[in-house]
Amino acid sequence: MNPTLLIVDDEKHTREGLRSALEDHYEVSAAADAAAALALFEADPADVVITDLKLGNDDGMELMDRLLKRPDPPVCIMMTAYGSVDTAVEAMRRGAYDFVTKPVNIDRLEMLVRRSLRERALSRENVELKREVVKSRAPERMIGRSPAMERVFETIRQVAPSKATVLITGESGTGKEVAAKAIHALSPRAEKPFVAVHCAALSPQLLESELFGHEKGAFTGATERRIGRFEQAAGGTLFLDEIGEIDPAVQVKILRVLGERTFERVGGNQTLQADVRLLAATNRDLTAMVAEGTFREDLYFRLNVVPLIMPPLREHREDIPLLVNAFEKELAREHDKSARRFGPEAMECLESYGWPGNIRELRAAVEHAVVLGAGAELTAKDLPSTIRAGSDPLLREGELNLEKVEEAMIRKALSECADNRTLAAKKLGISRRTLHRHLAQLGIFKHAS
Repeated sequence: MNPTLLIVDDEKHTREGLRSALEDHYEVSAAADAAAALALFEADPADVVITDLKLGNDDGMELMDRLLKRPDPPVCIMMTAYGSVDTAVEAMRRGAYDFVTKPVNIDRLEMLVRRSLRERALSRENVELKREVVKSRAPERMIGRSPAMERVFETIRQVAPSKATVLITGESGTGKEVAAKAIHALSPRAEKPFVAVHCAALSPQLLESELFGHEKGAFTGATERRIGRFEQAAGGTLFLDEIGEIDPAVQVKILRVLGERTFERVGGNQTLQADVRLLAATNRDLTAMVAEGTFREDLYFRLNVVPLIMPPLREHREDIPLLVNAFEKELAREHDKSARRFGPEAMECLESYGWPGNIRELRAAVEHAVVLGAGAELTAKDLPSTIRAGSDPLLREGELNLEKVEEAMIRKALSECADNRTLAAKKLGISRRTLHRHLAQLGIFKHAS
């Protein structure tokens, strides 16, 4: 459903003119005075109220005051033919989003409405962040309300109470270790250790010693007995990250642990019990590695009892505002900064970027803005240049040609909408009047019927 607007003006031609200009994109209602406006708002609360300062015998400021006291207040934009700096300041002080003078510049008004709706949505998302996480019963630090993340949460909730081995797959930076910690936190082993091993960082010999421990004299440099991670995680959870990187000899030993629940330290002959729940993660295609012969098929089946796929961030972009707000609060505390919100342009930039590094890259971008941003609001300029450049569809090979891109976008929209101007304007996010002006300026008016 389109956002709803309420236009309040005692001049009929102004009311109807604004209604005609805005109804392409919004559900618009109109009222001639404060009483009618309040009655309409009671029946169907509007997202944005655009009200004249002078409403015959009524005062637009007073109407705005009453609307802003509602539990879920609308955005209020004030308009007047009696514009002055003092009036604008007073309207803003009392809660107006912005102020326009008559005759109203429709393009500016449309821009204000779009921006205000976006900021209102971000504000609501910020307020509802904790509520949404609780609602989805997502574990701590797992944030999202998209269908993709809800599926992840549901799998975690179902598998956590069991003893089943879980293979967590997904691109780098998608939060595989966070998911593993969530499984542990919701399991009966939550009070016992969670031990993580990053397999790719160690040579085969060091990894074997790291996992199983070693006896004194087991190899050069083994000057004393070492307790391995399987023993350290006793009663708890052992998380093997990047399991696709482990050597075949170590694969055999892990397979034995999963099958027999026993192991020996390197250089030892004492059989030890492995009372651990094993979780593993990889960003590699283990089925392809099995086909190539570089990963044991029997180990793959042992690990993949319950598969958990972490979606790339580009597949659940609707979670970006929630993640950004959570990261901003966390990082502001960490760096002793005041909490600040990301402005609409910055958030739009973040939402349109491709995120090859996924959530890890998003967190780094937020940290960059938190540390270097100097204003009361974080803007697109506070983001890393790679993010700004990568999110701008107008940047191609270092050149910016607005006219060519604009023409291409308009031609594409008209083609996809069978030359229907109204549908094309809606697809482009502009008014019909604005589209007609661009068509004339670009000399492609003949393409619209």
